[in-house]
Order: sequence, then structure tokens, then C-alpha cells
Amino acid sequence: MMKERDGGKALLFENVVGYRTQVLSGMCGTKHRLALAIHKTENQLHAAVNDAINQPIKPRVANDGPVKEVVDSPKLSSIPILTHYEKDPGPYIASGIVSAKSSDGTIENVSIHRMLVLDDNHLTMRIVPRHLYALCRMAREKGKNSLDIAIAIGLHPAVLVAAASPAPFGVSEYGVANAMMNGSLTLTEIGNSGLRVPADSELAFEAKILLDKEVDEGPFVDLTGTYDIVRKQPLVEVTKVHHRREYIYQALLPGGSEHKILMGLPYEARIFQAVSGTVPKVTSVNLTSGGCGWLHAIVSIEKQTEGDGKNALMAAFGAHPSVKHVVIVDEDIDVTNLQDVEWAIATRLQADRGLVVIPNARGSSLDPSANQEDGTTTKVGIDATRTLKKSIEKFAKARIPE
Repeated sequence: MMKERDGGKALLFENVVGYRTQVLSGMCGTKHRLALAIHKTENQLHAAVNDAINQPIKPRVANDGPVKEVVDSPKLSSIPILTHYEKDPGPYIASGIVSAKSSDGTIENVSIHRMLVLDDNHLTMRIVPRHLYALCRMAREKGKNSLDIAIAIGLHPAVLVAAASPAPFGVSEYGVANAMMNGSLTLTEIGNSGLRVPADSELAFEAKILLDKEVDEGPFVDLTGTYDIVRKQPLVEVTKVHHRREYIYQALLPGGSEHKILMGLPYEARIFQAVSGTVPKVTSVNLTSGGCGWLHAIVSIEKQTEGDGKNALMAAFGAHPSVKHVVIVDEDIDVTNLQDVEWAIATRLQADRGLVVIPNARGSSLDPSANQEDGTTTKVGIDATRTLKKSIEKFAKARIPE
């Protein structure tokens, strides 16, 4: 059902066999719904994300909240955590955020991680070399064998977008979410470690990443719709569960539209900002669904000089290291209409001057055609903007008058 309705209306499963808990899926399955959640239009989403990253707002912290209505010992099998595909090694939490702090409490990080359920109080999670990875390394360097974390599920869309955003290390993603929510986010502490979760979360775990214990994680169907490789990842011990009395479990279909939008939107915004610093005007950015919401970017610009297209290509590759193929088009091309984009490639690209090939570059470990051990790939940039050496009328679509 989730696969069949992917990208359509959100789904609420009210009668889940074997559980009293309802399951929600697809809440963030369209950009339109994300825009509604933060009181913006779709055209304002990129600016809203960038503004929030650049000007985060410290959230309010309350002593209590709905997520604290019930406190239980961990029993993950009592939660309707989904197994999504036929070769999954077990149930996966795909919509949870993980919050952690440095040992001195000065750095707070909030990020999204896939989490494989191993038993009633153990998980393992994929930790890529970014901010949570850095906090784990810092803890090891101080001689610690574990890192306290909080895991929250059932969240406002802005919190999920913020947790997926490329905010600088040291900037709390909760502040980014609060800025997108116009200051309405309230946090609450769970446990004795000072870790915080949104007070209106449906469900939250107190947990520890065991830094000296690793287990197999995967295979997992990621953004590409293919299985990611099996890796050794840290063991996570869940020590306590907090939840609303009648909580709803928020699910996310791996490789589905919700997954692509949540991961891709913050990087569209980052590409928009980076290219805007290179060429006079950027019209729009789209990380395409066919490119897994991650590997293919289309950027429209208002070209003013020859070479603007290539400068835009380099800025886009720099802004999103995982992107594999980038197409730069003119402002009259709709980046969400792939037929329009293909038409631009057909009528405006000359490969000898508009094609850029970059071998052995850092790419995405999710790409099955890349070297998934060291993350290198070959990238291709396509400058499909019209040359300024010919009249603009040469490239205009013919129109039938009314």
C-alpha cells in the first residue's frame, strides 16, 4: 500500500495487526505538504531552508511534554517498526532523528539515521563520516566507550528537514527547525544526559552508541531503490522509551518520495545558494526523482556571459558532494519537466564545449556503479545553456498565436 500510494496522499493505518498503535506514512511525501507545514509556498522552500541554516533560533525548553506521558523499559518488538522489502535483514526505523552532544555540552547535533532493530533493546545504525561520526570520534579520544543519544520519532516536518540539512558543525539543527517554524518549537530533556527531543514527539528513546562494539548493518534499500552494502556499524543500546499514551508511529518508505524529498530538499537549497554566489541569477534547482532525489541535479540560471554555465556546474558539484550528474539550463526551461530539460540538451548542448567529465571524484556510497568502499565516482556536467554568440530567437520555442 505504501509503495502503491507513494507520492500521493499521506496514509494512516488505523488497525495494524498485532499492535494497538496506528502507523502514519507519507506525511512529507510532497513538497507542497512540506511548504504548507511551514506556511510557505513551494517556490519559497529553498530560501526558507537557507535562511534557517544561516539564522537559527534557539528553541524553548520545557520540563514536560506529550512525549513524556508514558515511560517504559525498552521493548522494541511492541512498536510497529516496519520491515519494508523482501531482503531486509529485519525491521528498520527510517524516520527517526538522533540527537547527541559533545562531552562538554557545547556542540549539539541532530541528524537522521537508518536504524536496524536487532532485539528488544538493541539497534545498529549507519553513521556516515559527518557530524555524529565526529562526536563519536571525540568521545573515543576522551577515553569513553559509549556516547549518549536520544532518538525521536513522530515529528513536525520542519524537524525532519532540519535534521537532514547540511548545517555547519556546531549549529544545532533544532535551531534550524525552530527558525522554519517561526519560533514555535519546544524541546524537553529526557534522561539525565541533558539530551533533548521535541516535546510533542510521538515517541522517544534514551540510548547509547557503544563505541567499542560493531555488528553488521544492512543490506538496506536506500535512495537509489537498490540495496546498500553490508557494513560493520556501532551497536546501540536502548535504555528507556518515552511516548504519548496513544502515540502514532511515523513510518517512511525507504527509496520512496518522502525519503527523496527529505534528503534532497536541503541540498537543493544548498546548491541554490552556492550557484547564486557564482552566477548573477539562479531561477530554480531540482534534484530529480529519477536521479533518486540525490544523484541528478538540474539548475536553471539567467546566463549573462559565456562560461556562466560551467561556473554553475562547478558550484553545484562543490555544494553537494554526492551529486553525480548536473545539467545547467536557461531560465526558460522548467527544471521539473524532464521533457523540457531533454529538449534543452538536444537543441542547446554542443558536447565539445558543454560537457565536463570529472573522474575519480568523491561521490555517493549509495551508487551501486561507484566504488562503494572509498566512495569515488566519475561525475558528468552538462552545460545545456544557449550560446550567446547566436541570436536568442534561434533557441526560442515556436508558438501558435491565440
